[in-house]
Amino acid sequence: MKPDPDICHSARLARDKRFDGRFYTAVKTTGIFCRPICPARPPLERNVEYFGTAAEAAAAGYRPCLRCRPDAAPGSPAWGLVSTTVQRALNLMRREREAQSIEQLAERLGITSRYLRKLFAEHIGLSPLQVWQTERALFAFSLLRDTNLPIGDIAYAAGFNSLRRFNGVFKDIYQRTPSEVRRENSTADAKSGNSSVAPVQITLSYRPPFDWPALLEFFAARALPGVEQVVAGENPQQGMYQRSFELLGQRGVLRVAHEPEKGRLRVSVYGEGCGAVLYPLREKLRRLFDLDADSEAIRSHLQPDPLLQNVLQRNPGVRLPGAWDPFEYTLRAILGQQISVAAATTIAGRVASRYGESFAGPGGESLLLFPTAEQLRGADFSDIGVTRTRANTLRHFVAATLNGEIDFDAPDLDSFCAQMTALPGIGDWTAHYTAMRGLSMPDAFPASDLGILIALGDEQQKATPKQALARAESWRPWRAYAALLLWQSLKLHSPKGGKK
Repeated sequence: MKPDPDICHSARLARDKRFDGRFYTAVKTTGIFCRPICPARPPLERNVEYFGTAAEAAAAGYRPCLRCRPDAAPGSPAWGLVSTTVQRALNLMRREREAQSIEQLAERLGITSRYLRKLFAEHIGLSPLQVWQTERALFAFSLLRDTNLPIGDIAYAAGFNSLRRFNGVFKDIYQRTPSEVRRENSTADAKSGNSSVAPVQITLSYRPPFDWPALLEFFAARALPGVEQVVAGENPQQGMYQRSFELLGQRGVLRVAHEPEKGRLRVSVYGEGCGAVLYPLREKLRRLFDLDADSEAIRSHLQPDPLLQNVLQRNPGVRLPGAWDPFEYTLRAILGQQISVAAATTIAGRVASRYGESFAGPGGESLLLFPTAEQLRGADFSDIGVTRTRANTLRHFVAATLNGEIDFDAPDLDSFCAQMTALPGIGDWTAHYTAMRGLSMPDAFPASDLGILIALGDEQQKATPKQALARAESWRPWRAYAALLLWQSLKLHSPKGGKK
């Protein structure tokens, strides 16, 4: 999708933050491409061309601006509008540390490599390899500038197993070597380190508005002791989120703080060897906090509904709270069927403490890792406080995950919900709620949720699921965001609240 030149022209002259990451301005006379918020003097219109993504600009021969740093821009919502298959391919590419061949990627998607190349050429204008190399070079640049990790570690973190190949790709894009960039950054030694004690710090940008307090409040009510923690700050914007994790064999702890004046989150990652998993970790966090959401498009689409309008005005920047791991969250959603948030969180905490592994955090505190499907193989769940029927559902879900019946990379909402509801004890509410939060599917809608039915009802009675679905038709493809707004509306207008 080519950006509209008239819109781009106005946005770059105004340095409008709402367009940061939506397009890039390439200057023909300098060979450099910039974000629309670049503080440099704006070039003449006849000397520029516009690109929808940094990868496209780099592939056209332009090098990234060292002043506005395209590596720090928010993710492009435009790529969320490409074909489902291309979006799935991009997600798979970003989830792994190393590059996958076009044949491997196509096989995982169930299509031919020739067709995948055609889709990328049609929807993005680049090959999968070009996208991968540019994204990884931009990520490496941010580590070179913002940390003092050794260059070899940065190359590995960016997905390159060969330092020579890393240097070659990086120089093609930046017109300078990684060593030259590191030498230019004289303050690197004062920044995050690479020891097992000092954290490695990365930043995650977003486009405002961004309702950080609402996200923290949501996560705080569901935080698992030993696994997650939300720490309140002096004001709502200063709270912090912490989580233990194991990713690609590396264990650690991450802490996320908000820097609203800079439009970004600052992530501190503790753990020896965790530099190697920074790229997939970053992608998980972008989904967890829904950083690439197009808030303006969502607001414009939902605001005409009078029920949602008031909540949007009071709480701009709605984001869909995601999940660190789809399996973990699906299991938690099953536990949460027909009980309160507090009760579901308590039972999930028992699963973590009885089946998960403990390890020492950066301050010596004891932390927990939520158990994987493999670790829960054979668990009967009879000792966590659930009914016999619910325990049976949990066992079936774990088995279905292990044998591949549940595909967390399902191509669409209907396919995933069909897989889930085929299991005993799982209905539409669980399937849609899992798709909404565990898989970050924006059009998922748990129509039978009590809170939604209360919010859509009147003083005499709540709505029916059929009425909720009919009302939600006009909210597509953002029904999941509408569900969040409905839950928030209960706090504004009624002492009653929904279960989720």
